[in-house]
Amino acid sequence: MSINKLFLISVLALSACGFSPVYGTYSDSASKTETSNVLSQVRIAPLPDREGQYLRNALIDRFYKKGYPSSPSYQLNIGTLNEKKTAFDITVESEATRYQLKISTSLNLVDLKTGESVLKRSLNAVSSYNVLESEFATRVSEQNAREAILNDLARQIEQHIALYLNR
Repeated sequence: MSINKLFLISVLALSACGFSPVYGTYSDSASKTETSNVLSQVRIAPLPDREGQYLRNALIDRFYKKGYPSSPSYQLNIGTLNEKKTAFDITVESEATRYQLKISTSLNLVDLKTGESVLKRSLNAVSSYNVLESEFATRVSEQNAREAILNDLARQIEQHIALYLNR
């Protein structure tokens, strides 16, 4: 069997199994809407600290493509951002040359009509950075790792909420 025939069979089988796109429009149902419209109905609660503000801004960029919601249906509450730093690659002189940074939090999606929590998840993201000779370069490297983690958390939150709201 040629690769083209195999590809065609796999595409047809995948389309017949009930999968639907998360992002984009749905041609088979008028009741389903674009994910960006659904996400724009979620109000994002303020978060404390610099990292919380960075995460909230990343979520705003992902959720509000057409502006802030005027009458949201849901509120997204993000738990405390817990950061843990672990030393790796310890030298003979007991100095760390690499660190792993882990941030964990939780999300709680609340239906504003009923006041009930409709979605709860625990989230984790991990990155690492090198300890360099320059203290400034090490701090920049650590900050880049932290921002990568926060962007990953924003992506995870967006996926969880999009999947829940498009079910």
